[in-house]
Amino acid sequence: MGHREDLLEGAQRCLLAKGFARTTARDIVKESGTNLASIGYHYGSKDALLAQAYVALVEGMSDAFDGDGGAGITAAPGSFERFQQVWSNIIATMQEPGSMWRLSMEIVVMGDRMPELRDHLALAQREAARGLIPLLMGGREEDVPEELVDTLGVFYVTLMTGLIAQWHFDPKTAPRAEQLTEGLRQVFEAATRA
Repeated sequence: MGHREDLLEGAQRCLLAKGFARTTARDIVKESGTNLASIGYHYGSKDALLAQAYVALVEGMSDAFDGDGGAGITAAPGSFERFQQVWSNIIATMQEPGSMWRLSMEIVVMGDRMPELRDHLALAQREAARGLIPLLMGGREEDVPEELVDTLGVFYVTLMTGLIAQWHFDPKTAPRAEQLTEGLRQVFEAATRA
């Protein structure tokens, strides 16, 4: 493995242990066994490296979202049952001790003070919106049109952001997948009656 990969892995470990604000370039160097100059050479800045490390951590969650490669999702794409299965998997990642989702809340709070990080993660958030669509609706990520990312994808990311906040604020009262599914069913029923 080269310095670039070592830095990325070291930054991931630092993020999980210390978060964004408390991780220094020296922490990353110590954790990765590299040197300070390699951060600038490979990533441009510490914030850019931390942003990429965060994105890599989130991407690593995709197997958990779809039940370890899709084995945990049996319901038809677009169904209420599939919605519940997928959100149950996503919520399970928020319940884990030391959940990496606390980093998401740190980004929300610190975003205005870290513009380079915010801009990089805004792009990653769009890709997350694109990735959630086939997970819930079926199909392939590369076939998702931009209009769908701008509507359905944004809806899913908004739901996820709210869940992350609720699970970290008060896990005892945070919604379960069954509650979300029932809420969606009620919205759907009201809309079809109108």
